[in-house]
Amino acid sequence: RTVADNMIQRFGLIKLWEIDIKHPSDAYKALAGITKINSEKDGTITIEVDDKDTKRAADLANAYVDELVRFTSVLAVTEASQRRLFFERQFALAKDNLTKAEAAARQALQTGGLVKVDDQGRAMVEATARLRGQITVKEVQIGAMRTFAAERNPELQFAQQELESMKRELGKIEGAGGSKAPTAGTSAEGSASLRLLRDVKYQEVIFELLARQYELAKIDEAKDSSVIQVMDKAIEPDRKSRPKRAFLVLLWTMAAWLVGIMWAFVREALDRAESNPQQAQRLQAIRRYLAWR
Repeated sequence: RTVADNMIQRFGLIKLWEIDIKHPSDAYKALAGITKINSEKDGTITIEVDDKDTKRAADLANAYVDELVRFTSVLAVTEASQRRLFFERQFALAKDNLTKAEAAARQALQTGGLVKVDDQGRAMVEATARLRGQITVKEVQIGAMRTFAAERNPELQFAQQELESMKRELGKIEGAGGSKAPTAGTSAEGSASLRLLRDVKYQEVIFELLARQYELAKIDEAKDSSVIQVMDKAIEPDRKSRPKRAFLVLLWTMAAWLVGIMWAFVREALDRAESNPQQAQRLQAIRRYLAWR
């Protein structure tokens, strides 16, 4: 129906075929009535369109190919396509979150300023934020793999092992520097500065890693995508497909022959009836009745 809608709108078939706008479904039936599509086992698709206008028939057949290419380009039918679509959504979400974190830091700088964070505190915050970002992206990657992979999939199990390893590493960092970590002083401004710095760095890491995963997914999709090639482009036919003159001539010849035989039998029966006095009287009565009617 999606392809049919595009075809009907592209060629204005409702107006062309004078279809009642209250019943647009008639346009689908009319389009299906002039279209014949066959799909072979070897992947070859044959499209035939029958129309009064030879040029429009060729244009309709070629338009089916255009709509098929356009439709398959947005339809995630393979594992690579599903993975690309998943990371595309996550990448857009990460981009939005990074924009919000940068806007919050910019607003804090404009209103009250940010307390300077020393190098040790910045390094600790950046290391923690980067590791947290890697953990978040790995969780997203595992979620994408679960859409097409079973729990015993080796790649999925390896990704889960990496996730557990990164979580343990994060626990060691936070445990080792929890109470000794620099906080840029004990003031509330210093804590807010660290929090804003951590949020921005965290979102930056997620954005960078998801951008990389998204690009890899697009490359995999390009390798795995089905390619549609046109073997023979539709051209204007040089002969009419209908009406089939030879078939009509033969049909009418046979019909005339049958009618002639039937008329011969009827005529012979009438002649025999007229030769019989009783039958002749009955025929005369029938004729007078028919003439009176």
